[in-house]
Amino acid sequence: MQHVQFDELQIGSELPSFTTAPLSRLTLALYAGASGDHNPIHVDLDFARNAGMPDVFAHGMLSMAYLGRLLTNWVSQRAIREFSVRFSAVTHVGDAVACSGVVTEKNEVARTVRVALTTRNQDGEIKLSGEALIAPDA
Repeated sequence: MQHVQFDELQIGSELPSFTTAPLSRLTLALYAGASGDHNPIHVDLDFARNAGMPDVFAHGMLSMAYLGRLLTNWVSQRAIREFSVRFSAVTHVGDAVACSGVVTEKNEVARTVRVALTTRNQDGEIKLSGEALIAPDA
């Protein structure tokens, strides 16, 4: 984790991004166990195909967890005041999840910044978008 100071941040400041390894079926199975989300659409190929999908796909909350890691690589967990996401598209097995964020608002009175967050696949397609309210000095 970096030590981020409120006074150093400007609108347009970018968070240090990262990209995951391509998602594997093992990753999905491990996440299912860790999260308790055992929806078969994420781990059972027959179930996914019967539901009209070509393959299993990642849990939306897995991508949200990656964005949480993006935030906690940047600031301490106690600095996060709000964190929300919107699911835009399915994240498939084999997708490398690129996580990024940028400061979009700076509140001098509250000493907080609002950050726009996204995950994209290797083709640049947005899979998840969201935002967080951060109090960097907390």
